[in-house]
Amino acid sequence: MQATIITIGDEILIGQIVDTNSAWMARELNKIGVHVYEIISISDDRAHILSAFAKAEQQSDIVLVTGGLGPTKDDITKKTICEYFNDTLVLNQEVLDHVVRLFKEYVKAPMVDMNKDQALVPKKAQVIMNEYGTAPGMWLEENETIFVSMPGVPFEMKALMRDSVIPRIEKIGNLPFIHHRTILTAGQGESTIATRLEEWENNLPAHIKLAYLPSLGTVRLRLSSRGVDKDFIVNSVAGQIQELYTIIEDVIVGESNDESLVHAVVQLLKDKNLTVATAESCTGGKIASLITEIPGASQVFIGSTVTYATQSKIDMLNVDPAIIEKYSVVSEQVAIEMAMKARLKFKSDFAIATTGNAGPTQGDSDAPVGTVYIGIATPLNVYGLHFMMGNHRERVVQKTINKALELLQKELIEM
Repeated sequence: MQATIITIGDEILIGQIVDTNSAWMARELNKIGVHVYEIISISDDRAHILSAFAKAEQQSDIVLVTGGLGPTKDDITKKTICEYFNDTLVLNQEVLDHVVRLFKEYVKAPMVDMNKDQALVPKKAQVIMNEYGTAPGMWLEENETIFVSMPGVPFEMKALMRDSVIPRIEKIGNLPFIHHRTILTAGQGESTIATRLEEWENNLPAHIKLAYLPSLGTVRLRLSSRGVDKDFIVNSVAGQIQELYTIIEDVIVGESNDESLVHAVVQLLKDKNLTVATAESCTGGKIASLITEIPGASQVFIGSTVTYATQSKIDMLNVDPAIIEKYSVVSEQVAIEMAMKARLKFKSDFAIATTGNAGPTQGDSDAPVGTVYIGIATPLNVYGLHFMMGNHRERVVQKTINKALELLQKELIEM
């Protein structure tokens, strides 16, 4: 089965918001064996929508549409769907009752006609009730192509997809089994790893594909396969993973189906029943933010201090002012102090500390732009490491985050 994803909204095209819906939908479709042929974003324009629908119908079995279903006049998706399917809008009493209940229980304001219009749906559509909003989902089938229109609000769309759309697509049948395994590496760049893997990659079976997914400081290697024989696919990918370990085991830092280093770190902490805290300067709390985005992180993450200014390191972490005076705020000694004091402050098993000069100016230290020190405190010892992360501020911060997580992961693996 092949799918097209269409997101509708001028706010996407002018960069006012980032389209996260299509990426999420693509991942969910991939999990059940639906191949996404194309993802497009289009304007709230009748002609543009009609053109996109016509093209999608020619190339896909299912077309998923989000956006343009609000109560305002610029949300024209329902009317355009009616035009495309030669249909008319009719009042759906179940949807109207739902909208009335939402206003009564949560909005506490009188309904206007625009709100009631949310209950108007194309006559040919099968309504998918939206428990979290007023705009329902709509399922239409014509000319052997399925169109599913959903609201653009991410949490509303995700609920509709999980609870109704995905299960219904699965019942259609004839979906292949898709299997991914992702190996995380650190310490070597994409080209170096590719050179080491050249012979192995050339001999991969035709049904297994390898993708290099580089980011600052890490490279993910994703092996993918699809077919009807689940056991064959899983076992053949597992065999290739074993060969991969024999070639580049020195740079492999773990495996994560969620394809991120922070997921792997959090999972290791959970598996080993250990905790971590952070003391961040140049990374500005971003390590803590990444960790706490993961469901269940509260089991392993104790807390964080963002001690960006020099004085805050003294006031909040009790870093010895004499050490800062002697070695500079951007130094191995201060990174060690920050990590050690954070571990004591939060009573965690591990602590990460970052201090550095991300640029573009030198700030409170004479250290060159790109200078970073990372401190790691463990149940057994504490140490600091020096890195030069370049001269681009965003790259310096992101590389520091990845390196800090990599160092923590190595400590956890060795526990």
